[in-house]
Amino acid sequence: MHAVDVLLPYYGDVELMKEAVRSVVGQSNPDWRLTVIDDRYPDEEPARWFANLADTRVTYLRNETNLGANANYRRSLSLAEAPVVVMMGGDDIMLPQYLEQILNTLGEFPQAAAVQPGVRVIDGAGRLTHSLTDRVKTLTAPRSEQPLVLRGQDMAVSLLHAPWHYFPSIAWRRDVIARIGFRPEFNVVQDLALLIDIAAEDGSIVITPEVVFHYRRHKASDSAVRALDGSRFREERSYFRSQASRFADCHWDRAAFAARVHWTSRLNAATVLLASLAHPRALLTRSRLHSSAALLRHVLS
Repeated sequence: MHAVDVLLPYYGDVELMKEAVRSVVGQSNPDWRLTVIDDRYPDEEPARWFANLADTRVTYLRNETNLGANANYRRSLSLAEAPVVVMMGGDDIMLPQYLEQILNTLGEFPQAAAVQPGVRVIDGAGRLTHSLTDRVKTLTAPRSEQPLVLRGQDMAVSLLHAPWHYFPSIAWRRDVIARIGFRPEFNVVQDLALLIDIAAEDGSIVITPEVVFHYRRHKASDSAVRALDGSRFREERSYFRSQASRFADCHWDRAAFAARVHWTSRLNAATVLLASLAHPRALLTRSRLHSSAALLRHVLS
């Protein structure tokens, strides 16, 4: 049995996907299996490329129908067999020591459910970038020169105040992620919901400082599109309300407060709203007015 299942639910730029795959193949630790699950991206090039990829550790699958991101995550997770799982993005890059580091960390912290390694953010062209979102993540993420463990309510409070994690870079214990899974009703907060569900059962995450992963952020991402039309924040507002009630019921008062305030989510909505004000003509359309109203409700909620 291999040590790590790298799952790559894919729909997007073909060349960036190839770069992501090459970064897995180039890992210093060879004890992995990569499964690419193509959600029927309208291009035959991925199938041709994988047919000529001479590495038996790589498997390419293509869904019969387009499932959408959340359902494709769930399908991908059902294929995992190794003790450790990584749900990688189709445009992200593992640095060569990534798998070696996360396996060493999980060996040192055998009770941890997940590992969040150090991450640098790149843009669509592969250049280092530092958006407002990433600056907030940097400022709010727990920092230590040594591996740091967050557990239970402390973990929930930290993430509900500011979701500083980078989902595609996280390594998970398969028994934990397979048991909890991704909630099918979410299209934006499914990764945060998974981490909060782990925290709610007194699970833990280890944060390591060494940068071993490049996370790609660009305007064409699904989350960026959902932010512009307001649907991202409607989902977030509903989620935070449910978590405030959940943690109030179990007397995790600090976590309930963090969910009620959700200040970084509201800050994010405010920046999107302010950016839209720079294009006043666009605000005259009915759809943009509706989106702006949704953003304002989220800022003030």
